Amino acid sequence: VSRLVILHEEAEDGNAMPDLTRPVGAVSRAVDNLIKVGYDTCHSSDDKILQQEMPPSLQRVEISSRSLEEACHILKSDPYSSAGRKKLIDGARGILQGTSALLLCFDESEVRKIIRGCKKVLDYLAVSEVIETMDDLSQFVRDITPWLTRVSKDVELRQQELTHVVHREILCRCMDSVKTLSPILVCAMKIFVQINEEGHQKGLAEAAENRNYLKERMTDEVNEIIRVLQLTTYDEDEWDSDNVTVMRKALSAAQSLLSAALDWLADPRGMPGAVGEKAIRRICDYSEKIASRSLPEDQFAIRHAVSEITSLTDAICELRRTGRYDNQGLAQNCATKIKDLVGTKESQGMLPHALLNAQRTGGQHPAHTVGGRLEQALRWLDNPGVDDGGLGLQAIRALTDEARKLADQLPPAERNRLHGLCSDVDRLANQLADLERRGLGNTPEAHAIRQQLRDKLRELADFMKKVLTDKVVEDFADITTPLKQFVDAVYAPPNLPHRQENFEDRAANLNDHATRWSSTGLLVAKCGPSKNKKTVEGLIDAATQVKNMTPQVVSAGKIRLHNDTDYANQHFDNLKREYSDALNRLRSFVDDAIDTGDFVRASETAMRRYTNRCEDAIREQQAQHMVDNTSQIARLGNRVLMSAKNEADNSEEPAFVQRVNTAASQLHSDVFEAGTSNVATGLAENLGIKVIRKRNGCYCADGSMNCDALCFPSGGCVC
Repeated sequence: VSRLVILHEEAEDGNAMPDLTRPVGAVSRAVDNLIKVGYDTCHSSDDKILQQEMPPSLQRVEISSRSLEEACHILKSDPYSSAGRKKLIDGARGILQGTSALLLCFDESEVRKIIRGCKKVLDYLAVSEVIETMDDLSQFVRDITPWLTRVSKDVELRQQELTHVVHREILCRCMDSVKTLSPILVCAMKIFVQINEEGHQKGLAEAAENRNYLKERMTDEVNEIIRVLQLTTYDEDEWDSDNVTVMRKALSAAQSLLSAALDWLADPRGMPGAVGEKAIRRICDYSEKIASRSLPEDQFAIRHAVSEITSLTDAICELRRTGRYDNQGLAQNCATKIKDLVGTKESQGMLPHALLNAQRTGGQHPAHTVGGRLEQALRWLDNPGVDDGGLGLQAIRALTDEARKLADQLPPAERNRLHGLCSDVDRLANQLADLERRGLGNTPEAHAIRQQLRDKLRELADFMKKVLTDKVVEDFADITTPLKQFVDAVYAPPNLPHRQENFEDRAANLNDHATRWSSTGLLVAKCGPSKNKKTVEGLIDAATQVKNMTPQVVSAGKIRLHNDTDYANQHFDNLKREYSDALNRLRSFVDDAIDTGDFVRASETAMRRYTNRCEDAIREQQAQHMVDNTSQIARLGNRVLMSAKNEADNSEEPAFVQRVNTAASQLHSDVFEAGTSNVATGLAENLGIKVIRKRNGCYCADGSMNCDALCFPSGGCVC
């Protein structure tokens, strides 16, 4: 068919059309085969929407094929016939469009099939909260397992066909989460049933909370799979786009759906859930996206139109669902409103009008990260004669808003300095904006303010980066020990004195650390220097997961504390493993989001600070303080080694890799092998602390010191 189109274009230059008998015959045979397969597919499918939508597309292809044959006969007798050429191009275009419609019908049907499986899984998950006996649980597992297997297989095949990498990644990630969570959910349900049947009630509320949390997480993942399966456009780069670019893409997508929407409205028997109805819903979604970025007057008009179209579409669907097909009046009204919204060749439409207005006023918005906002602000300051529509001033205000949120998490001295910098920046920005409003933006006074503001902005950004890096160094020095201590408390022997009090202390300690980890992770995402969308969103997701999972891990630990059974052990181990993975993922994203050089320098400063505290502890004969500070130095050294290894692994420059590895090896030797372990042990003995060697080769203080071993890759250990 494409070859026929090329021949038509050549004929428009005055050339005679060649004999098309063979190529048109080939097209006709292919069309006949396609039509046969299409009708066979319709008859064998139980998808009513497919059965309704595919025949019109098949008929369109068949009619277009006949037009090609007629064009062939006309052009054979008159190679210059304009009527023949018109029939030729109309037939070719009809075949291409009809075939595309066929493929879309079939693809939509395949997606609906996968979604039906997903909804079946959601139905089973919904009843998980009412299962109270082992027999019911066994039946639940037998029922849900085949559907989980089917959905997993279908999603795996579907993601391989997708052209958008991000959509593939989301499907893979969600499906992996479902596979991971499903056995953990079943285990949590077993624990609940077991405690409920035994009747002692200890841990029953915690078991129910764990089960409900896991069910909700699985439900969210399956719903996300359903959402991504229905995506037809790729808008992942909108994060970095200005308003006009986003609006233009949304308008283009809405216009591409107009034909399908109008066809569905024109067919009084068009079924709810068909491609045409979905096209209307998507047009409304794109319109809302445009409205959210439009001027206020355009926003009101677009949202009012969307509301009317949605109401009319709902009414049409309700009538058709109940078998009433006398809805032509509603459909015509809806079609008119959609045309008025999207625009046609005859009328401009509200959406194109809103786009034009946004272009006239400048459609950019402040960036999503501190680094992006700083760039926008400096661009405004560096171009005094250019009207940026107020973007630079907006970026500065957004930047100081985030800085003030960060200040609330800092010690008093740093908080006061950050608030002072924000006040200075806001004052200078307002002065400059006032001068520009009065037409004095190019005066010496304005240039002086610009330079002051530029310096203050850089000082603010540098200080924010510094305090964030320092916070990361302190809060993420050790993410394993609080969890390890909690696990030890969970598995403490039943006859151990103060077992319950120790468990509560360790749980509170884990909660305290987890709060710092998650809040620092969110601060790094919102106030950090990273402008990478994937890193920032990964940080937010990981920090949120750590925050939400911490009470679940504590609940699972409490269940295990009071129920020494295989199910309780397995359940706690499952959640602990998932939690540990979330912590490591959070730390990895944090490390990616901050500058490695700044991190190493901040770690060095912290090591020096703890070294001074160590020396003070030795002078004052405070053994425990000496041990604590030495341990912190070792933890910080271990984190520097991790960063060095990450840099070396990600570099393709051999000389740089060698230098980093050499320095890391020296640090490892100094801190862990020849340095900290031996020094800490010797000093502890000098201060009168009994030091024992464990079987694993770690040096540990007497148990009365209440300290835990900290092990490193070297095999050494510092207490």
